[in-house]
Amino acid sequence: MKIRIKGNSIRYRLTRSEVETFCHTGHFAETTEFNDRKFTYAVKISETKTHMDAEFVDDTITLIVPEAICKGWNVNNQVGFEHTVTLDNGNTLFLLVEKDFVCMDETTEDQSDNYPNPKAVC
Repeated sequence: MKIRIKGNSIRYRLTRSEVETFCHTGHFAETTEFNDRKFTYAVKISETKTHMDAEFVDDTITLIVPEAICKGWNVNNQVGFEHTVTLDNGNTLFLLVEKDFVCMDETTEDQSDNYPNPKAVC
């Protein structure tokens, strides 16, 4: 899973196996280690939420996705889910969870578990 944060915008991209795990277990997380702390970013399914939400607790950002909108995500063509949350201070936080596609440029990262890019010409 990849995370991209820019201002009040958080974007997660999940590979095929990560989407499978997320859909079957209801949760997926990655951790980045530092000398004395760990930063974790996670996505989890909620049976009670009606829209996406986020929380930041104990050095962990968790994006929460309603079960109703992600059911079958591992077997359908939906790219992802997004929602803009209005914060208590009136600002907004944009959330996006999406499938990770193979990059069309020359990259050295392993993309064997990524989804085929729909913009690629075969």
